[in-house]
Amino acid sequence: MALLLACVCLALFAALATAVAVREGAPLPGDRAVHAWSLAHRPPVAEALARGVTVTGGGVWPYLIAVAAGLIAGRSPRERLWSVAVAVGVLLAGQFIRFGLMELLARARPAPADWVAAASGYAFPSGHATTSALAAGLLAWAVLRRTAPARARTVCAVAACWAVAVGLSRVYLGVHWPSDVLGGWLLAAAWLSLCAQVAARRLPGFTTRTPQEPGAEDPPRRGRSSPG
Repeated sequence: MALLLACVCLALFAALATAVAVREGAPLPGDRAVHAWSLAHRPPVAEALARGVTVTGGGVWPYLIAVAAGLIAGRSPRERLWSVAVAVGVLLAGQFIRFGLMELLARARPAPADWVAAASGYAFPSGHATTSALAAGLLAWAVLRRTAPARARTVCAVAACWAVAVGLSRVYLGVHWPSDVLGGWLLAAAWLSLCAQVAARRLPGFTTRTPQEPGAEDPPRRGRSSPG
């Protein structure tokens, strides 16, 4: 399943990247319309909220989430250390891949006059969208592996909403085209799925769900009669 998802996301990303390259970085259909809507709908409160959200998708925050994911995923001190190293390694490797693609495609951002947030470098795929999606995926892996299903679903939903909000904030603040953000999400999904597939084959313990169940170590004993 992970391999299939990786292939689908990679194919979609390749198609999107090809379209960006063929158009020499020019906006794709729909990019300008969404960008124009964002420029026309920026009340101060919404702009401030978008600024606050976008900050969490860059800098040290995604790495702190990756560390937290590793700590949650491990059962012993040694396993937690190893899990943290794996989570941070996956995030860093994804960043290197994303940076290489940005330099290769060299897509320009929207006009700087439209920005209401700091930005640097090329546009495709969006760094904030890619990074936050990677961090959210790592956190989802950790909680799915170590917590009860109901709690895991809640955390996964919150993490997904956060990653989506970060990506949308980049468009709303005028520093990315929508296709940049979509590319970041597809790249992150492809990389996480590929890592999950490799881990399932090489590190099966990292994909096996092992929640800490109260009383799981005390199975019911048989053969005893109840007191009379």
